[in-house]
Amino acid sequence: MKKILVLNSGSSSLKYQLFNVDGENYEVLAKGVADRIGIDGTLSLKIGDNKQLKEVALPDHTAAIREVLNALLSGPLKSMEDLNAIGHRVVHGGETFKSSTIVTDEVIEEIAELSELAPLHNPASVAGIRAVKSILPNIPQVVVFDTAFHQTMEKEAFLYALPKAQYTEHKIRRYGFHGTSHKYVAQKAAELIGKQGKIITCHLGNGASITAVDNGKCVDTSMGFTPLAGVVMGTRSGDIDPYIPLYIMKTQNKNIDEVNNLLNKQSGMLGICGFSDNRDVEVRYLKGEQDAIDAMNVYVHSLLRFIGGYIAVLGGVDAIVFTAGVGENGSIVRKLVVDRLAYLGIKLNEENNNKRGQTLEISTSDSKVKVFVIPTDEELMIAKDTMKLVFQA
Repeated sequence: MKKILVLNSGSSSLKYQLFNVDGENYEVLAKGVADRIGIDGTLSLKIGDNKQLKEVALPDHTAAIREVLNALLSGPLKSMEDLNAIGHRVVHGGETFKSSTIVTDEVIEEIAELSELAPLHNPASVAGIRAVKSILPNIPQVVVFDTAFHQTMEKEAFLYALPKAQYTEHKIRRYGFHGTSHKYVAQKAAELIGKQGKIITCHLGNGASITAVDNGKCVDTSMGFTPLAGVVMGTRSGDIDPYIPLYIMKTQNKNIDEVNNLLNKQSGMLGICGFSDNRDVEVRYLKGEQDAIDAMNVYVHSLLRFIGGYIAVLGGVDAIVFTAGVGENGSIVRKLVVDRLAYLGIKLNEENNNKRGQTLEISTSDSKVKVFVIPTDEELMIAKDTMKLVFQA
């Protein structure tokens, strides 16, 4: 048996899960979040049904990881020698990393250099990796990239129609994100339909992306050079006319940082109706509030544009998958989308669509295209890649 710790470093948070691996069985021993790093600090720990939350000083990621390890030593770990490997989620691997890889000094430097493409995420990941290296210098570490699953896209899908030098010299292209989640739910859907097939995966959270998967490989995805592109999201605009930011800067005297903030943090559902959380939007949608109705309609329309486009790209579709916070819990969003796909021969199973927290089919048994809700498990995918690279190579 092996114990694998999975770390997901954010700019001011650190999510973690500890797995006990016995063959093909991955048991979650503990999980939690070190939050408000660099501000004041809180640490949560859940072991089974037992939950703990405490305030603790977290001046940086090294301190956060020390506190996580100390918390795990109070229960599932008897000593640091019980821990066999650590896996990290890294948002951006650029074109350098096409798959998960074992951490070396060179790998750390390359991830750091890619920070320019993911300034909110990659520096935090580098901090987490270096913190582990300083605390546990001999433990094997693996990095798993959000962009890796999308590296199978052909040039026709990832090249932008810009002067070629923008790609060859500046690496501006479609990268895509949420890859670990898309890969996980696509594999689960393939198991459910009994073949790899043509699958469209919809990762719908506060951030959202849609991916076209053909025989297990990504052929197109909605996010682009950054996670701002694609469908409408909680606070992000998704795809807009590329001249709009320039027009805003020109006519409203806003600088680059202000426009970046507007598009990433003030737009999307929040911009239209004042609420970014889909649960808040749904409540007001059902009450008939016009702004919420507008936001929901724009959101659903953007999802349909990509789903419909990817059916054309794939040349058909065998299954559609909803996952992540909205995808797993937003029954109204799912119904509005599926009802608009009736032309595909899909019928909604209303009873199943109103269930939560489990893998289930929400299309009827006689539907020509299967529709599933599959809770994502990025941490499990990271743990599996870590095991494979460290112990099964």
